[in-house]
Amino acid sequence: MENLEQTVLAKAQKWLDGEYDVATKERVKWLMDNDIKELTESFYKDLEFGTGGLRGIMGVGSNRMNIYTVGSATQGLANYLKKNFAGEQVRVAVAHDSRNNSRMFAERVADIFASNGFQVYLFDALRPTPELSFAIRELKLHSGVVITASHNPKEYNGYKAYWTDGSQVTAPHDTNIIEEVGKITDNSQVMTGANPENIIMLGEEFDKIYLDRIKADVQLSPECVAKYHDMKIVYTPIHGSGVKLVPASLKNFGFTNIIMVDEQSVVDGNFPTVESPNPEERKTMSMAIDLAREQGADLVLATDPDADRIGVALRNGKGEYVLLNGNQTLALLLSYQLTRWAERGELDGNQYVVKTIVTSQMANAVAAHFGVKCYDCLTGFKYIAKIIRENEGVAKYIGGGEESFGYLAGDYVRDKDAVSACALAAEAAAWAKDTMGLTLYEWLQQLYVKYGFYRESLVSVVRKGKEGAEEIQRMMVDFRENPPKELAGSEVLTVRDYKSLEEVNLRSGVRTPIDQDSSNVLQWITADGSIISVRPSGTEPKIKFYFGVKEPLPAVEQYDEVLAALDAKIEQIKADLKL
Repeated sequence: MENLEQTVLAKAQKWLDGEYDVATKERVKWLMDNDIKELTESFYKDLEFGTGGLRGIMGVGSNRMNIYTVGSATQGLANYLKKNFAGEQVRVAVAHDSRNNSRMFAERVADIFASNGFQVYLFDALRPTPELSFAIRELKLHSGVVITASHNPKEYNGYKAYWTDGSQVTAPHDTNIIEEVGKITDNSQVMTGANPENIIMLGEEFDKIYLDRIKADVQLSPECVAKYHDMKIVYTPIHGSGVKLVPASLKNFGFTNIIMVDEQSVVDGNFPTVESPNPEERKTMSMAIDLAREQGADLVLATDPDADRIGVALRNGKGEYVLLNGNQTLALLLSYQLTRWAERGELDGNQYVVKTIVTSQMANAVAAHFGVKCYDCLTGFKYIAKIIRENEGVAKYIGGGEESFGYLAGDYVRDKDAVSACALAAEAAAWAKDTMGLTLYEWLQQLYVKYGFYRESLVSVVRKGKEGAEEIQRMMVDFRENPPKELAGSEVLTVRDYKSLEEVNLRSGVRTPIDQDSSNVLQWITADGSIISVRPSGTEPKIKFYFGVKEPLPAVEQYDEVLAALDAKIEQIKADLKL
């Protein structure tokens, strides 16, 4: 502990002695004198440029998001781009969300890129993350950066780097960029203040190109929208970057009755009306649901601060609004897309969909019904983008996503896109009403009768700071050494370890290789078909447990009874794992 404190103090002293602004130095000095614990958290390591970029708490220090850590990351990325595209004029885009300091960080990134001689397209104000991905593809750029910490709490910000195809960087570029970032050891290595004329602003005219492309590539049932254009849709951007483009996308599809949650349409990085700006949480959605109840809305939609995740709430038969989980939203959107592709005669056996390994197996069942290949990939949309990239010119991507409320219809973007997903969800509701006389909730129940009642749940165990990170790693070691033998009374038959890339049949001892990139994920599969996955989050201080169980649903009338049985099974699995 004493050695750590000396290391921290030495690093902090370098910031006091180095080329840092006065306010930063004053804060470092205050921490040295008054709060050694916070000083330790701020300096005990360098904020790592991981395979997706940076994410961390904002503040002074080498382990915090600030203009200096953002600067080092950008200079490292710039150096790699110059090596990779030697002899070319490197062209990049920069975007940001509504978080505190996001604009400042984005302008810093643009300045550094311009100072390195790049042509930079900087969005003139906050924009959804998927529009950054679209810009890279549309403008044929080499790379891009978006400043966002997605749905993390307000004290966080982040930095995501993208490659030429509009996807987040993957191997080998991710590790190569990390290596270049590691070479930036002093603030003086970061180039700033040169070539401001290299920065070009992107404004509303580019938004129109993006929105028109969504409509052209995603819309499937314009005639149904025309009939039900005045369907009541409540939407909340949760103080984020969806505030303009999600309503604009809905209107572009033809919807005319969009009711905004006014209090949450205020762009504010403090997210004043919510504890967490995450549409996965009912408390976060409560304002929108209350307004929907008051208005008698057909559909409730929400997006997180960078508008790549979609939240959906639907009214059930009792008039209550039910918040869908990401698996249910994916099952509905995928079923809608595949049904309409089939009805339009556009399925010829050369299409595919993609989901992640921790996402509901219902997606596999739906795809199989339509004779469409379903790929399973690691968690993270960059892996979905990788499959799309590998299939270009060979097979057609329809849609796909992950349980964490991310969906992408069409391949014009290479990241999850809630701007298009919101429009697609609204269109699916209009189509279900027009063709079957059903609400989306009623259709979801019928899909469970058809494919089986798949039920999922997620538990996130938060462990903050240095000690928390070490505890999470110990948990994973223990699970590998001592996997459960039985869960909810059903024998664990198979262990999949995505770190060693090996699947083990616990009865026979047979070991089978797993064809994926390596990732710190464990899966246990029981005799009754339940799948339990465990993975430390790559972006937050938590370890996540995913539960997937299934039973037949003989008829919609038995929905509540089977739901209760599935939830009881999940609770028993949690108890067996001492969660």
